[in-house]
Amino acid sequence: MASIEVKGGKSLRGEITPQGAKNEALQILCAVLLTEQAVTIHNIPDIVDVNKLIDLLADMGVKVEKLKEGSFRFRAKEIDLDYLESPVFKQKGAALRGSVMVLGPLLARFGRSRIPKPGGDKIGRRRLDTHFLGFQKLGAKFNYDHQAGVYDIDASQLKGTYMLLDEASVTGTANVLMAAVLAKGKTTIYNAACEPYLQQLCKMLNRMGAHITGIGSNLLYIEGVESLQGTEHTLLPDMIEVGSFIGLAAMTQSEITIKKAGIEHLGIIPSVFQRLGIQMEFRGDDIFIPAQDHYEVETFIDGSILTIADAPWPGFTPDLLSIILVTAIQAKGTVLIHQKMFESRLFFVDKLIDMGAKIILCDPHRATVIGSDRQVALRGIRMTSPDIRAGVALLIAALSANGTSIIDNIEQIERGYQYFDQRLRALGAEIVRL
Repeated sequence: MASIEVKGGKSLRGEITPQGAKNEALQILCAVLLTEQAVTIHNIPDIVDVNKLIDLLADMGVKVEKLKEGSFRFRAKEIDLDYLESPVFKQKGAALRGSVMVLGPLLARFGRSRIPKPGGDKIGRRRLDTHFLGFQKLGAKFNYDHQAGVYDIDASQLKGTYMLLDEASVTGTANVLMAAVLAKGKTTIYNAACEPYLQQLCKMLNRMGAHITGIGSNLLYIEGVESLQGTEHTLLPDMIEVGSFIGLAAMTQSEITIKKAGIEHLGIIPSVFQRLGIQMEFRGDDIFIPAQDHYEVETFIDGSILTIADAPWPGFTPDLLSIILVTAIQAKGTVLIHQKMFESRLFFVDKLIDMGAKIILCDPHRATVIGSDRQVALRGIRMTSPDIRAGVALLIAALSANGTSIIDNIEQIERGYQYFDQRLRALGAEIVRL
């Protein structure tokens, strides 16, 4: 388990460019399985979860060629389905949450697949029902071996149909969508997720020869086709990194420019941070955040306490609630953070309380942050990163705190943030690997 030492209380300055979007990469990489032709993908982030998925695809028989930093060519011409029966696949698939998205492409192209129960962050229940109910609607049959922890799916005759998803799951929508593009007939997916990453996947599939309409809405129509061809695709900037950098700048009183932020794809993310009182300027596709001594939380029009909650797109993404929460610590005012989707994602606030933050954990889903308006500085402590987003929230707190902090289990951060220590050091942060 790796650790970093952070000396806080120092303002940062400079420019930083967000990596390619992690959540988009996991979907796009699995989509290469839909064709035997070459697919070239650019702006792929060099992070643990993505590298594990690329490694898994290579083990399955996908030819992987690195063209340059962040650019790869994939060709899934000869897939070894027997590999899915191997202990190695079970081990690697179980270690990666994103591995579940190989199911849709494999079912569509080969009519069968299997996958171990996938891992990922320990942030509460992350059920897979939406995926499997969608596959069943298309005609697939599946069996879950509880003892072995393996899902077996037979989909030799996928047929288009109407379905209303039980939740607007991003990965669930992507998985069912990839299965439907090669199914016979027309598929309608209602209550589909419509995040920019899903829109990117739909546009890529259409360039490959799929017929998908309704892109950007929660109602998708898919006309099944016989086969798909190769294409070239560039990932969006990672919106979660953009939000993390905005929170970092505010907490550390830093002047930071976020280059090539993909502003048109950020939705309400900038405005939510602005409701905390954070100033920012949009300069083309760059976001400039000036150093601020103070930032004040807005109230609702009737004067009641501001509540920030996650919601399906175009609502506020749950992946940034941890960042919003930590940023509010040094704001003037009070804000209620309501994490609706995951019941274990707010438990990291005990570390922030140990650092001197004024936070009331109301229940597993809600926390009230009473901003100190920089009247009380956080103090450095030793802590452990429980998941990707909480880990970065703790890192932001450590960079703003007086004294030295040590963060253990930084592998969690590295699952989602590319070269995070090197990039922050370039801004003037004092971070040392132990």
